[in-house]
Amino acid sequence: MAVVLAVNPGSTTTKIGLFEDNRCLVKETLYHTVEETSPELPREDQAAFRRGAVMRFIKEKKISPENISAFVVRGGLLKPLKSGTYEVDNLLYQDLVTAKYGWHASNLGSMIALPLGRELGIPVYTVDPVTVDEFELPARYSGLKGLSRLSMSHALNMKAMARRAAALTGKTYDELNLVVVHLGSGISVSAHKKGKMVDVNNANEEGPFSLERCGTLPALGLARLCYSGRYGLDDMIRLLTSEAGIYSYLGTKDFKMVEKEVSKGDSKALEVVTAMAYQVAKEIGAMTAVLNGLVDGVVITGGMAHAKNLVGLIKEKTEYIAPVIILPGEEELEALAAGAFRVLSGEEESLKY
Repeated sequence: MAVVLAVNPGSTTTKIGLFEDNRCLVKETLYHTVEETSPELPREDQAAFRRGAVMRFIKEKKISPENISAFVVRGGLLKPLKSGTYEVDNLLYQDLVTAKYGWHASNLGSMIALPLGRELGIPVYTVDPVTVDEFELPARYSGLKGLSRLSMSHALNMKAMARRAAALTGKTYDELNLVVVHLGSGISVSAHKKGKMVDVNNANEEGPFSLERCGTLPALGLARLCYSGRYGLDDMIRLLTSEAGIYSYLGTKDFKMVEKEVSKGDSKALEVVTAMAYQVAKEIGAMTAVLNGLVDGVVITGGMAHAKNLVGLIKEKTEYIAPVIILPGEEELEALAAGAFRVLSGEEESLKY
């Protein structure tokens, strides 16, 4: 019997789940105050605070630490990696602590768990971080020498849902070609060829616009905006990654509120949602071309996959390609635990960073 504690830190929350042999025993979302998650607070202090919250969770749920087989955490911004379950070692830990490849709240996962793992004498793993890179060579070309496309995506959830979709068809992930779409605050549309994610839009920089991100923009218009004198570099990054998309058109990042306005007959809200669905469908078409049209299924997942109107608009434009499989939600804790159990059971070997 193996028991795994999964930890997924977000900007203002830490999600925790306890799993026994792939069965969820308990999970909870811990909410943190603005002061506790302030960017001004040293990252080590943020990790220490959340580590204390994890320990309180263990104590409150009457979990015996000596019964935990491993910790598994969501991976942060790391170097490009192949898909799999990685042991969190000193090098991986230091790259996250120093933000060598950038900072994101998920960097805190290893910072929270590794000290606990060492204290208890158990391994700490991370599974399919956002920098999973299985690109084929043509996918790396951007069209401008010196500026390559980067593989950065919702790999953890998309890979997990691809495996689930394959199981629903009675086949394995390695047997199928799939287009997998993650609908969240950012939108990732990816091409999976026989178990490898060979292309995906970087949701921070390209592809469909989403709740708060711009997606692909007209290049010359963007250049003019950058040199308009209205924005510095940090202003532009904030504008493109957290103040764009639906937020820029409708002034909200709450898609449930957008849905409500659509249901009330708000023509502008419907127009924006239709445009977003249009762009998602167009990106699905692009990934279909990557797979030479040989697509066994289109999988739609993520939080916004619960939105029937949005999913219906996407499905309407893409169901001619292949069966559309809707797997709503973001089961990242379950995906983390599954990766750890594959290693603990001997199904896979853990990878070195």
